[in-house]
Amino acid sequence: MLAAHNLTETAPSAKVCRQGAACSPFASVSAACLPQRRGGHARNAGKAQHARCFLSALSASAVQRDFVAWVAVWCVALLLTGCGEPPWNNPYPPERAGETVLYGSFGERPKHLDPVRSYSSNEYAFIAQIYEPPLQYHYLKRPYALVPLTAESVPEPRLLDAAGNPLPADAAADVAISEYLVRIRPGIRYQPHPAFARDDAGGYRYHALTPEQAGRLNTLADLPETGSRELTAEDYVYQIKRLAAPWLHSPIAGLMAEHILGFADLSRRLGELAPPAQDGERPFFDLRKVPFDGAEVVDRYSFRVRIQGRYPQFIYWLAMPFFAPMPWEAEALYQQPGMKQSNLTLDWYPVGTGPFMLTENNPNRRMVLSRNPDFHGERYPSEGMPGDAEAGLLDDAGKELPMIDRAVYSLEKEGIPYWNKFLQGYYDSSGISSDAFDQAVQFDAAGQAGLTEAMREKGIELVTAVDTSIMYMGFNMRDPLLGGDSERARLLRQAISIAVDFGEYISIFANGRGVEAQGPVPPGIFGHREGEAGINPAVFRWQHGRPVRRSVDEARALLAEAGYHDGRDPETGRPLTIYYEAMDAGPDGKARLNWMRKQFAKLGIELVVRATDYNRFQEKMRKGTGQVFMWGWNADYPDPENFFFLLYGPNAKVDGGENAANYRNTEFDSLFEQMKNLPDGPARQQIIDRMTTILRQDAPWAFGYYPKSFSLHHRWLDNVKPNLMANNTLKYRALQPEVRARLREAWNPPVLWPIGAAVLLLVLGAVPAMLIARRRERSSAR
Repeated sequence: MLAAHNLTETAPSAKVCRQGAACSPFASVSAACLPQRRGGHARNAGKAQHARCFLSALSASAVQRDFVAWVAVWCVALLLTGCGEPPWNNPYPPERAGETVLYGSFGERPKHLDPVRSYSSNEYAFIAQIYEPPLQYHYLKRPYALVPLTAESVPEPRLLDAAGNPLPADAAADVAISEYLVRIRPGIRYQPHPAFARDDAGGYRYHALTPEQAGRLNTLADLPETGSRELTAEDYVYQIKRLAAPWLHSPIAGLMAEHILGFADLSRRLGELAPPAQDGERPFFDLRKVPFDGAEVVDRYSFRVRIQGRYPQFIYWLAMPFFAPMPWEAEALYQQPGMKQSNLTLDWYPVGTGPFMLTENNPNRRMVLSRNPDFHGERYPSEGMPGDAEAGLLDDAGKELPMIDRAVYSLEKEGIPYWNKFLQGYYDSSGISSDAFDQAVQFDAAGQAGLTEAMREKGIELVTAVDTSIMYMGFNMRDPLLGGDSERARLLRQAISIAVDFGEYISIFANGRGVEAQGPVPPGIFGHREGEAGINPAVFRWQHGRPVRRSVDEARALLAEAGYHDGRDPETGRPLTIYYEAMDAGPDGKARLNWMRKQFAKLGIELVVRATDYNRFQEKMRKGTGQVFMWGWNADYPDPENFFFLLYGPNAKVDGGENAANYRNTEFDSLFEQMKNLPDGPARQQIIDRMTTILRQDAPWAFGYYPKSFSLHHRWLDNVKPNLMANNTLKYRALQPEVRARLREAWNPPVLWPIGAAVLLLVLGAVPAMLIARRRERSSAR
C-alpha cells in the first residue's frame, strides 16, 4: 500500500485500480501487479510478483509525474488567460501605480543633444522638452504667436542710432543697434543633476575628478549625488557665448555673426584664448570671464542682446533651443579629462529647467523622459482658436503641466513593426508610411481624407495639418533659354508651370498629402491668403469655389506666343530640350522622373534628366549651371521674410545665398527691404500681395505644393493639435491610461491554439510511451 499511497499523492488525479479490476492505460500499476487469491505456493509467487511490480511502478510513476507536470503547466496557463492579466505580448514592464506613461518611438540615435549644435527634428523631439529658451509659441493660436516661457514678457526692440540715441519704433533708417532686454522670472530651478552636487564643505562634489575616476564611470547615474540651483540671466549669456565658440561648430554661428554685435570678434578671441584640446578632449574654459558687448548681464534676472541694425526676425530665435540657458557647472563637469571617453557629455546628458529630464539614454534600445521634480510649473492654455473648445482642446484649460509622468521611446528601425505595435495599442500615436496608407486613410468624392472603417472601429483619430514648408520647381534665371526677364522666357516658364500638374503629383506620389501652392508663403504664416483672393491666376482659375488648373491648351497657347509652336525651336525646327537636375534614385525615383518627362511632353518639350548625388547637385546650384530643378524649404520661424528671402536678388545662390533660382527683380527686392522690417498688419500685407503678384507673373518658380502631415492617435491620447513651429509640445499631452489598458487587452487576446496543439501532441506522444511501458511490465511479470 505504500507504493499506491505515494502514487496517489504524486498524481491525485490518476485513477486508483481496485483489486481484480482492469486499469486505464494511464493507471500507475497494471492489473498484473494486483494480488491473486491462491494457495500457499501462489502466495510465495505473489510475493515475488509484488516485488517486481513495485520496481516497475516506480519506473512508470516517474514517466507519469513528468507528463502530468507538463499538462498541469499548460492547463494553468490556459486558466490564467481569463484572469485580467496584461496581454502576453506587452513589450513594456508594468507601470507603477498612479503613473501616466506615454509610449512612442525613435528611428535613429539623436546625434546632438547639446542645444548649441542640435538642429534636427529627431533631436528637438527630446531637447525641446528639457531646455527652455526665453520664449515659446502658443500651443493653440494660429497664426503662430510668441508668448513668454521663462521670460516675463516678449521683449520689444529698442532702436538706437550710431551715437546711441533712441529712435522711434517706426524709424525707417538710421538704425544702428536694436537692443532686446530680456527679463526672466525668478524662482525657476534646474533639474536635479550631479553638476550641482556639493560636498559638506560647500564645494562642487564632482568638479575635480581624476582621469582614473572619470574613466570608471559608465553612465551619469554612477554619480549618485545631485543638486540644483536657480536659473539666472548669466546662464543665457553663457549659452550665446557658446554659439560663438569655434570648437563647438554651431550651425547658426555664421548667421549670428551677421546680426549680433561683436559676435565674429568674440569667436576670434575665443579661438585665441581657449586652451587647445588634449587627446581629443578640450579642457574646461570658463566663458563667464570673456566680455562680450553683444550679450551682457544686466542683473541677476535680466540680460541684453544687441543686434546690428534692424533684424525683427531675431525675436523668433529666442524661441529656439539655440538660445536656451546653459549653466557653467555643466561644462565644468563634462569637460573633465576622461568624461568624453565615457560619453559623459552634453550631447548625451542634457541639463535644463524644462518639464522633463532625460533619465535613460540607451539609443540602441530606448530613451526615457521623466517629469522634472524641480519644474517651475506652467498652466495649460485657456484660449485658442474657433473650434478648439468643441474639439476638446480646452477641456484641460488652466491645469498644471506637464500632464504625464514619463515618455518612453523605443528604437524602431522598421516601419511595419512600428505600425503593427501602434494597431495593438503599444504606441499612442503614429505617422502613416506609404505601405500603411491605404490601410489607414481613404478619400471621399471631394478628395477629403478620412479614416478607413478598420481605423474608425478602433476609435483611432486622424489629424492633418499643412506644413510650414514648400516644395517648388525652380528655373535658373541665369539660363539663356529659361532665364532672364524677356517676355519670351517669361511665357515659357508660365507654360511649364501650367503643364506640370502638381495636383496629380500629390495624388500619385504623396498619397494626397499636399496642397497645390499658389505662392511662396504657406498657410499658417502671415501674408498667406486663402480662397479666390489667394489663387495664382497665371496657373489657376477659380471655379465652383475652388482653384482649377488651367488647361494644357492654354499652356500650349502661351508656348506658341513665346515662338515655340508645338514646343519646337523656331531656329532648328527640333523639339526644345530642357535639362532637369535630379537627385532621385531607386524605383520610386525613376517613376517620379518618368512622370516629370510626361509633363513636359504635353508641350512637346523633351526633358533630359541629369541624375546626380546631393553633393554634385548642390555644386551645380552654387555655380548656377543647373537649368530646372526641384527643391524645398522648411520654415525656420513663422515669418514671410523666411520665404521671400529665397527669391531676394542679393541672396542669389551664386553669391552664397539661398536664392537657388538666382532671381533678381528690382521692384521685388525694394519691396522685400520694406516688408522684412515691418510688423504684421495691413501695410505689410499690402506689400506682400504686390510681391506675390510679381512672382506669379515672372514665374521663377512653379510653386509646387505645400506638404501636408497626416498623423494618427488613439482615443486615449488627448490635447493633440499639430503645431508645426513649437517643438516643446509633450507637456500638453494628456492620457487616459485605464482606457488604454482595457483596449490593449481587448485587442491582444492570447492565441491559445498553439498551446492546445502542444498539449494534444504531448498527450498523443505520451500514449505510445505508456503502452510500451505497460508491455514491458507485462513481459517482466512473465
